[in-house]
Amino acid sequence: MIRVLLVDDQPLIRSGFRALLDLEDDIEVVAEAGDGEQGLVLVEQHLPDVVLVDIQMPHVDGIEATRRIAADPALSGVHVVILTNYGMDEYVLDALRAGAAGFLVKDILPEDLLHSVRVAARGDALLAPSITRKLINRYVTQPRPALAGAGLEHLTSREREAVALVAQGHSNEQIAHHMVISSLTAKTHINRAMTKLHARDRAQLVVLAYESGLVVPGTS
Repeated sequence: MIRVLLVDDQPLIRSGFRALLDLEDDIEVVAEAGDGEQGLVLVEQHLPDVVLVDIQMPHVDGIEATRRIAADPALSGVHVVILTNYGMDEYVLDALRAGAAGFLVKDILPEDLLHSVRVAARGDALLAPSITRKLINRYVTQPRPALAGAGLEHLTSREREAVALVAQGHSNEQIAHHMVISSLTAKTHINRAMTKLHARDRAQLVVLAYESGLVVPGTS
């Protein structure tokens, strides 16, 4: 059973999402919160698999709530998905840096919401190639200096190659085809890279790949 916590200051949004999620046999909404501060308390109480968090809320916003969850080792199994009214607003990149597994637009189709919750619960990132391209475009228009000491020196050449392909928006199957390996081996390379780089998920790998200089915008 996938345990979900809803954190949004709009009761109508919460009730709509809950009504949809509660119809599924494999998903249970364990609690709701109207702001990030209350949400953090409920995360510790319920230890949900997935937290759907509004990005803009009073008291503690979605980014700060995500940052606190990601920083707590006791909550390592909690996957945060940011809810936003816009496909790529100014806060999304900050949310991914904070440790979010991805983000969803609030007018998402019901079937896509259900799929996204299941993907997040598995520990996979909600970063479709189209979203990854938007992230890349953000780096192209607002370049940032490469981060030193990002830990890339601990990766094998194959792990670095796999991370670069993740950052370009490729799936495990596409990475396996490109590297001429099995999908399982591709996943192993990615998981080992996440462990070595202390990345919670693929979303953080994408951000790290660009911030470290492993992938340069416009060259992939």
